[in-house]
Amino acid sequence: MTEERSESAAGLSFKMGEALLRNGAEIFRVQETMERVARAYDIEEYDVYVLSNAIFANAVENGEKIDTKLKFVPGSTVHFGRIVGINQLSREIVAGKVSVEEAYARLHEIVSIPYTHPIRLDLACAVGSACFSYLFGGTVFDAAAAFICGFVLQVFLNAIDSRTASKFIINLASSAVVAVCAVLLFTVGLGDSLDKIIIGSIIRLVPGVALTTSIRDFLNGDYLSGTIRMIDAFLVGGCIAIGVGAVVMTYISLTGGAPLL
Repeated sequence: MTEERSESAAGLSFKMGEALLRNGAEIFRVQETMERVARAYDIEEYDVYVLSNAIFANAVENGEKIDTKLKFVPGSTVHFGRIVGINQLSREIVAGKVSVEEAYARLHEIVSIPYTHPIRLDLACAVGSACFSYLFGGTVFDAAAAFICGFVLQVFLNAIDSRTASKFIINLASSAVVAVCAVLLFTVGLGDSLDKIIIGSIIRLVPGVALTTSIRDFLNGDYLSGTIRMIDAFLVGGCIAIGVGAVVMTYISLTGGAPLL
């Protein structure tokens, strides 16, 4: 899309779809939002095809054909606040309450919504890890150990968040960090069951959103996107298993087969 048409309705639709996809929205939601916005602004012809990490679109607006737009959208952290904001904006556009210029300004504000403060993330991960450890049958001491492991995990994730390491390497390293922390706490006597500590602590890494989204993509007929997300979820799960398994097996070999329970 050329520079002089950057404020077009078709450009707005594309930017909204890109923002949704970048912040973890489902494929059908991205495509439906883009099409609804295009219809709301009376774009004559509009074709869009969305994958899990790319958008293809072309349009005819005001009698002028807009060249096919292709955008690679790498995966990132899910931000439900931005998704909700864009969904609300699209509803107002369909209702005829927002002009193209106003929509661009609103979209800029929405995509500028910051992520949660790192300290809050650390505490949320710690509390969540402790709760899941207890829910999976751990004792209060297991939950306390999982609290510490969860806090350490999120601090580690915050530290490497801006780096360019592969997502699979990050999950492999993060799961190993969790396992090392759990082993150390279990060794010094904090916690009664090593497996309950680890299970609660790695919940933060489990690709539940990716797996759920892949199933929804399959149900909506987006088989390619569903397959991509499903493979992604299984690969992340495999990295977690390898990271934890390597540390636990090393611990068992060094301690002569010490019990985990």
